[in-house]
Amino acid sequence: MAFGMMDGYGYGGMWILGIIFWILILVGIVLLIKYLWMGGGTKGAQESALEILKKRYAKGEISKEEFEEKKKDLI
Repeated sequence: MAFGMMDGYGYGGMWILGIIFWILILVGIVLLIKYLWMGGGTKGAQESALEILKKRYAKGEISKEEFEEKKKDLI
């Protein structure tokens, strides 16, 4: 028996490859939407520099003068 298009693997195998192709396309679209929805790769809600500065001042790591100077630099 010769291996040709009608041996059961020619066109029959093509539909399996087509299904795999479309599954991969759909998975890629879902992952792209998830990536964009989550902020383009940012890790959750990141703190702003001003929020970090406020926390450092609240913990007593910096003085009021340092806080005011750094706040002016940020704003």
